[in-house]
Amino acid sequence: MTQTTTTPQVAVIGLGSMGMGVAQSLVRAGITTRGLDINPATKQAFVDAGGYAAKDLSDAVAGCNIIILMLVNSQQCDAVLFGEQGMANELPAGTIVVLCSTTSASYARDLNVRLSAIDLTMIDAPVSGGAAKAMTGDMSIMASGAPEAFAQCQTVFDAISAKLYVVGDDVGAGESVKMVNQLLAGVHIAAAAEAMALGIKSGLDPEMVYEIICNSAGCSWMFENRVPHILKGDYSPNSMVDIFVKDLGIVLDAGHEMKFPLPIAASALQQFLTASAAGFGQEDDSAVIKAYPGVNLPQSKS
Repeated sequence: MTQTTTTPQVAVIGLGSMGMGVAQSLVRAGITTRGLDINPATKQAFVDAGGYAAKDLSDAVAGCNIIILMLVNSQQCDAVLFGEQGMANELPAGTIVVLCSTTSASYARDLNVRLSAIDLTMIDAPVSGGAAKAMTGDMSIMASGAPEAFAQCQTVFDAISAKLYVVGDDVGAGESVKMVNQLLAGVHIAAAAEAMALGIKSGLDPEMVYEIICNSAGCSWMFENRVPHILKGDYSPNSMVDIFVKDLGIVLDAGHEMKFPLPIAASALQQFLTASAAGFGQEDDSAVIKAYPGVNLPQSKS
């Protein structure tokens, strides 16, 4: 059966730190939204925000013509689409699948081929801005896909983003731009951690170092945003160390495919791998500072 509904009926698969904000922004915009997550507390939080928490994948996509994937990686995306209880074959022809997860461009292109073979349309639309901007509907989205698909999703993108960059018609271009962003984000977080570790090891007051750098040429958005986690000794995750193990891994894999050197990204990845191997993979990505030995880090005041 071909999907003919033009009013957006949206399913958000994955209500994590970004997915919850996306789903709630859609609800606030008056768009019928069904959300699915494996965490019961997360599902209840979405219900409390006025959304519909689906029981399973079939329930999540029932009646929906736009499916937004806000999952951690390509393996999770494949599982919900083509796994044992995968939803891809349940979707009416013409349904639009919006891939907001950060994956490799090659995975996005391959997924587009597989979805096209069963008459589904795909937009490659990774996001940036963090949980706070997701919650206010102010994310940046770097997207690629067919113009007619964007036309059908315009009200959805208006609800969840402050800036939508359509970077091309060919699926995969959006993930390529996100890859560049994640290279910078990962390097900046690792550099901020190294700088703070050096300052603390030198006997400086970390609060003073933070204030001075935030008002000096060496500051970056990531330094300003992540170092407060270190100062508070609070590594409750907004984005985890293991996210950058994955994302910088995608960057390095692309470099290998193109036979293109990426020495700075490779060095940053080693720091995140070191932190993950030491048991900090599920902590906030600022916990990469724990990869540096012999540093007396600030402790939580709680």
